[in-house]
Amino acid sequence: MSENKKLWSGRFEKTTDEMINAFQASIDFDKRMYHEDIEGSIAHARMLATQKIISDDDCSKIVEGLKKILAQIENGEFNFDIALEDIHMNIEKALTDDIGEAGGRLHTARSRNDQVALDTHLYIRRQVVEVQKLIVAVEKTLVKAAEKYRSVIMPGYTHLQRAQPILFAHHLLAYFSMLERDFERFSGVYQRADIMPLGAGALAGTTFPIDRQQVAKTLNFKKIYSNSLDAVSDRDYILEFMSAASILMVHLSRFSEELIFWCSREFSFIELDDAHCTGSSMMPQKKNPDVPELVRGKTGRVIGHLMALLTTVKALPLAYNKDLQEDKEGVFDTIDTIKFSLAVYAQIIEGLKVKEDNMMKAVEEDFSNATDLADYLVKKNLPFREAHAISGKIVHDCIARNIYIKDMKIDDFKKYSDLFDEDVKEAIKPETCVANRNSLGGTSYRQVEKQIVNARELIVKQENLIKKGQ
Repeated sequence: MSENKKLWSGRFEKTTDEMINAFQASIDFDKRMYHEDIEGSIAHARMLATQKIISDDDCSKIVEGLKKILAQIENGEFNFDIALEDIHMNIEKALTDDIGEAGGRLHTARSRNDQVALDTHLYIRRQVVEVQKLIVAVEKTLVKAAEKYRSVIMPGYTHLQRAQPILFAHHLLAYFSMLERDFERFSGVYQRADIMPLGAGALAGTTFPIDRQQVAKTLNFKKIYSNSLDAVSDRDYILEFMSAASILMVHLSRFSEELIFWCSREFSFIELDDAHCTGSSMMPQKKNPDVPELVRGKTGRVIGHLMALLTTVKALPLAYNKDLQEDKEGVFDTIDTIKFSLAVYAQIIEGLKVKEDNMMKAVEEDFSNATDLADYLVKKNLPFREAHAISGKIVHDCIARNIYIKDMKIDDFKKYSDLFDEDVKEAIKPETCVANRNSLGGTSYRQVEKQIVNARELIVKQENLIKKGQ
């Protein structure tokens, strides 16, 4: 299109170079905010009419025209023009072409600076809710799996070395706790996004008698920016979103790592559903955990977007700078990535099968009951450090004899301490080791049942919070 059709071209004599047009245009990615842009423009137009800044007739034409454009976009009938740079100018130009002079009044008392800030606030707020719904869906599958495998015992690890027996359900619920914190972090993001920037103008407010409270109420914002410079330059809420997304992806990546380990032949603790794996083009025996691997890989991508935006805003002077256009591609890709990752993880957890016998065998054929052996002596009034030393010597000697603690006879135990009695055999069984860890938050059967009940209650609260709109 010719330059004189650009809505800001009055001050310019030369047309913008086509390469520059392509370089600075954001329409290819920010067009996804069309709904927010139209919603914000309708609220703005109605406020202008209420304040007698534009006529009611012009307002009606603007609102009807914007609704018509909304329908065109949603029906795939709208032609986005790169020469118009962004979603805001594309919609405004189409509106003006359709309704004439009234369309040119829509931008009264508004800048693209506070307009794009409004769109992004609305968009992030909506995406937070969608992400939280997906988090809850994964939480539900974790709780369901924990209930299904509530009595399965597996080795707990530190340093990737077998440490102590735990319930598999306890391990799953650890990830539930991580997702619980993720949900809370996104609630915090919602609060920081729930601030209305429109009315800040380009940076200093406006000379028109606008009513920012009316717009905020129409768009369901709880707060309004108190400083116009901050309103158009603030990207904290986007940084917080990307930070929360990065932590969420780190949690999924850690889980991915364990699933990849567990479904290997070396562990053989679980099997992923065939529908969630792929094969090899060369090796016919392969069943590859591609989805967890991709989630693990995409974590770096999300973290990279956060680092990129932090770097972008770290030295920006107030107020708006074109650099801030770089806030969108990264956050859009982050949103797509975390939503897809959460959706596939709900399916993966739902479809995995636990190899209970292999998990129990791993617990029985190791020395993860050594701490319980020491605790046995402590409960007979031996200082823990002495008990620890005795238990360590027993482990050392068992390794030399190629046996496990459970294989020892009572006479073997008594060589190390007279405090050992026949009941030691019961004390070091995996089931006993698990059951005895009944401290709050521990892995005992009773504690895990409490965790399941608490998790289900929390999910109800989270769903109610989503329904109420935070």
